[in-house]
Amino acid sequence: MDYKQFVADVPDFPEKGVTFRDISPLMEDGEAYSQATNDIAHYAADKGVEMICGPEARGFIVGCPVAYKLGVGFAPARKKGKLPRETVSVSYNLEYGKASLYMHKDAVKPGQKVLVVDDLMATGGTIAATIELVEKLGGIVVGTAFLIELRDLHGRDKIKDYDMFTLMQY
Repeated sequence: MDYKQFVADVPDFPEKGVTFRDISPLMEDGEAYSQATNDIAHYAADKGVEMICGPEARGFIVGCPVAYKLGVGFAPARKKGKLPRETVSVSYNLEYGKASLYMHKDAVKPGQKVLVVDDLMATGGTIAATIELVEKLGGIVVGTAFLIELRDLHGRDKIKDYDMFTLMQY
């Protein structure tokens, strides 16, 4: 399937000179969304994935249907103050400042095979932090999966030791 036909390019968003790749049209099309989910699930099944993990919030949109399709759980990586039980955290650098992600301390079991999923691979900071969280809990990251990779931002370099699957590249 040509997934790019389901991505809306929004120029100068969120700031001038940036082209935002909007996945809303893909999610709005049942057949395209289902096929994208199936493609990532097929990749995950070949890796023996036992848990899906995705960062807030679009990682949920991509990861939850994949987890459902595979019959495995989903562990969210969330922003501060969003998880009610004991958590572990990782801080990482953004373009302007820092951010942190949190997971419940028991979200991933030691030795569990985990696929880290998000909508977009850009600079790689959020995904690298998510991977660090999974590994802090003893999980084994067996791969990463994205709808879109923005190649010019070189996010792949931050996670070069991990297998990466993408449906589209720009």
